[in-house]
Amino acid sequence: MFWLIVAGMAVVVGAAALVALGAGGSMPDAVPDRVSARLPEERPLGRADIDELRLPMALRGYRMDEVDDVLDRLGAELALRDARIAELEAAAAGDRAGRTLTLHKEDAESPSSDAGPLQNRQEGQG
Repeated sequence: MFWLIVAGMAVVVGAAALVALGAGGSMPDAVPDRVSARLPEERPLGRADIDELRLPMALRGYRMDEVDDVLDRLGAELALRDARIAELEAAAAGDRAGRTLTLHKEDAESPSSDAGPLQNRQEGQG
């Protein structure tokens, strides 16, 4: 009886070893057990993307690597937008300055009806 139990255990251990070594076929690839934060890569982020974002939870809060990735992406896009806003504001300020300069130049070049008599009076006095 003792030898029968030992033989049965040897068969079970041998079968488990064969399966572990791959003789029983291969195991399927592991499926991730968590959903990663998905942000669109092909376009800039919008308000709706941030509203729909759900970060995966971990044992003690959120997964730091996922949160860091999202914050890095948001920081980079905000920096790009800030640079673009500054560029557009500078271009708009340049356009405004150019228009003001043009208006002042046109005023200086064209004689106005008020400037004529004033100039004549000053020339007559001098």
